[in-house]
Amino acid sequence: QDAFVAFHVDKVLVSKYLKPLQIGELAPDQPSIEPNKNEMLVKDFRELRDTVEKMGLLEPNQLFFFLHLTHILLLDSAAWLILFYFGTSLMPFVVSLLVLTVSQVQASWLQHDLGHLSVFRKPKWNHLLHKFVMCHLIGASAKWWTLLHSQHHSKPNCFHKDPDIDMHPFLFTLGKKLSVELGIKKKKYMPYNHQHKYFFITLPPLLFPTYFHCHTFYIAYTKKYWVDLAWMMTFYIRFFYTYGSLLEIKSVLAYYFIFRMLESSWFVWVSQMNHIPMDIYYDKNLDWVSTQLQATRNVEQSLFNDWFTGHLNFQIEHHLFPTMPRHNYWKVAPLVKSLCAKHGLEYQCKPLLTAFADIVHSLKSSGELWLDAYLHK
Repeated sequence: QDAFVAFHVDKVLVSKYLKPLQIGELAPDQPSIEPNKNEMLVKDFRELRDTVEKMGLLEPNQLFFFLHLTHILLLDSAAWLILFYFGTSLMPFVVSLLVLTVSQVQASWLQHDLGHLSVFRKPKWNHLLHKFVMCHLIGASAKWWTLLHSQHHSKPNCFHKDPDIDMHPFLFTLGKKLSVELGIKKKKYMPYNHQHKYFFITLPPLLFPTYFHCHTFYIAYTKKYWVDLAWMMTFYIRFFYTYGSLLEIKSVLAYYFIFRMLESSWFVWVSQMNHIPMDIYYDKNLDWVSTQLQATRNVEQSLFNDWFTGHLNFQIEHHLFPTMPRHNYWKVAPLVKSLCAKHGLEYQCKPLLTAFADIVHSLKSSGELWLDAYLHK
């Protein structure tokens, strides 16, 4: 299936593990595509996939990723050196915080590449470097991320299947249809009609230092990801030893919490700008292309946008070809646009600030729909 092809680099290796689960082959007269799926769209997308492979767009430029890792490590070192050379007064403290935040966010974009097996052609090298970047440089579990993010890519914006929208309904009400459904059921966990206001002080600044911080350790422990846990501890030992040698304990804890808040804010605004304003509902069991397009949209390309978002401004191309190295998204984008135009599918692309504003607008709209349904007699 298209999802299997999209996710796996070494298909021979994966097939070996799947072979014991095989129950038979389809009879020659049986259709391989379910009736509710767009057969012509599936056919055209598979032809596009073949074209992408022939063009070499799935082949990584390892110099690109080497330079990206180098600038992360330089920024990581610079954050400590600023405090070491210029002291721990307010100005060096703030500058160091900002430099480390940039390093951490850029590391999160790189671990995303590694988790999608798009840096090396051999999966094992991606997995090894993924542990170094995610566990040692960031302090989170690589397997935890893979577990959640794979589900997100399989069924983006599908309620109960995409963990990225698990905030509905306990913190926010998401999507027009789900919001109306929640209002009709007279359910209220939060004042959703104000969610576009409390969004600013909840999800962006607090996702990393609270929920993710606890959840990554919880999953790593309960699922016995002992290697990940060992790697993660090296981050905390390194951080508190190096910064603890320069700052008092209260200052170290404040430094840690503040950079996590800044990192969280950057990540949330970028990660949600492509999904929250899109359709959010139950799984409709659509074909691969339709499933991805109804839940994703792009942000305009520029050198800054590419760097700032880790090329997640090309969210459509990334979701259709998750193992494609990010430096090739712009090359396949015109082909994807043509495919969408041919089949009458919407290919959304917004300016960066407009995309940010749409997060707030969609939350406000969802909250108003919930309130109308909640108050309706």
